[in-house]
Amino acid sequence: MEFSDHLLNWYAKNKRELPWRSSRDPYRIWLSEIILQQTRVAQGLPYYERFVNAFPTVHDLASASEAEVLKLWQGLGYYSRARNLLATAREVSRERGGKFPGTYNDLLELKGVGPYTAAAIASICFQEAVPVVDGNVFRVLSRYFGEVTPIDTSTGQRKFRELAREVMAPDAIRDYNQAIMEFGAMQCTPRNPDCDSCPLADSCVARGTQRVDSLPVKAGKTAVRKRNFHYLVPVDKAGNTWMELRTTSGIWQGLYQFPLLESPPGSVTRGEEPTQKSLLAALSTALGEKDLMVDRLVQFNQTPKVHKLSHQHLHTTFWIIYLDHLPAGRIPLAKMEEKPVPVLIAKFIEAFKNSYF
Repeated sequence: MEFSDHLLNWYAKNKRELPWRSSRDPYRIWLSEIILQQTRVAQGLPYYERFVNAFPTVHDLASASEAEVLKLWQGLGYYSRARNLLATAREVSRERGGKFPGTYNDLLELKGVGPYTAAAIASICFQEAVPVVDGNVFRVLSRYFGEVTPIDTSTGQRKFRELAREVMAPDAIRDYNQAIMEFGAMQCTPRNPDCDSCPLADSCVARGTQRVDSLPVKAGKTAVRKRNFHYLVPVDKAGNTWMELRTTSGIWQGLYQFPLLESPPGSVTRGEEPTQKSLLAALSTALGEKDLMVDRLVQFNQTPKVHKLSHQHLHTTFWIIYLDHLPAGRIPLAKMEEKPVPVLIAKFIEAFKNSYF
């Protein structure tokens, strides 16, 4: 029995019942694939259901505002995916009459659609014989064939794409692509794979050479950047606060935040904190007011919280600054959660409201 036959048989017996698997609608397949990028199925499933309920068609999504989409996306991270999602929905709705391209190459022209997503849509919706290659596929192929070329190099990417094409089942590409992804997610997992019950165990090179834990190979890891965030949360006597839109490129663009002071690298490990003068100066600049009538300043959490992103660790402190009044644009504290914000700030808002009200 060939490699692909084993996977198809395994998939028929073990596949999870997921809502998008009953659909051949390119909109729903595209939506599921974008949500599941960098996201586990268990985490992404509720988001998929919320998006489908809120925006049943690509036209509905295209009509949404960026703030609505970002709010619904809140907690998934990698917010550029949400902005690309909206941009592509608008292109498909307004320029393509609501119809997604029907080929792999044409799908690649859509914003935010890379080789993996294009291959998934093309094979599942249009049965085009093109293999998917994602983290799960890298792992299955690397272990089964004992391939040691680093997957994070251009040589490795090219080699694994060629290997994936050689072993795919072109006549059953819709199920095959889903089978190899599902196999990597459920059977050939990153840690503690169930090799004893694996249908590929007898011919798996990694198992035969005891290299399961060392494959696939990566050339190197991206250095983690440590940053020190001090959020300034102004509160006036009328129960209002102030939030601003994060417009800079990088993390959380298009989301709302409290005024932010970022202190130099290494200040947390050295036990250094910004002075009250520097905190108030930063708040004054953010609010556009020179003379702030400050009653008191309180550190909300006594030690910095570490919020971990893929390549950044954010040491974060929230400072509550009680003022006499705030300028126009203030927001009632009771309505803070209506803004699309990073999870880090959403958790603070919940904790602060519980202590304030």
